[in-house]
Amino acid sequence: MASLTEYTAEKARELFGLRLFHALDAVRLAVPHLTPHGSITLTSGSAAFKGGPGWTLGAAVCGAVVSAARSLAVELVPIRVNVVALGVLRSPVWSQMSEADREEMYAGLADSLPLGRVGEPDDVAKAYLALMDQAYVTGSVSVVDGGTLVA
Repeated sequence: MASLTEYTAEKARELFGLRLFHALDAVRLAVPHLTPHGSITLTSGSAAFKGGPGWTLGAAVCGAVVSAARSLAVELVPIRVNVVALGVLRSPVWSQMSEADREEMYAGLADSLPLGRVGEPDDVAKAYLALMDQAYVTGSVSVVDGGTLVA
């Protein structure tokens, strides 16, 4: 992410486009094809609930996704709409970093988390599957963050 001194409207448009506006476009296009018992699960991040230095834009877009999903959960009834909010996850999102820097970041973050490790794709996949399978959950956020919010 970027600190406030590095903020530009262009960076904000790019991040909100990627994380919110394209997601809303996908929802709009998918809804006519979903059954009344369908489910939509969006992706956010734990920054929606716990920001930090350099995370103003990230926290803002994550919070926007959560708010949008809660509104959609009411607007699209009976289709269920939920969110998975990720903590740090081993994923290609960090591919711009060298492998050594990435592993150092993962190790440092793991030491600060109650569960002692960063997330793996399988950890997150289980959260999506649970929300899609649970027919009595809508407007909810499943936080998969290794304890980031309580650390």
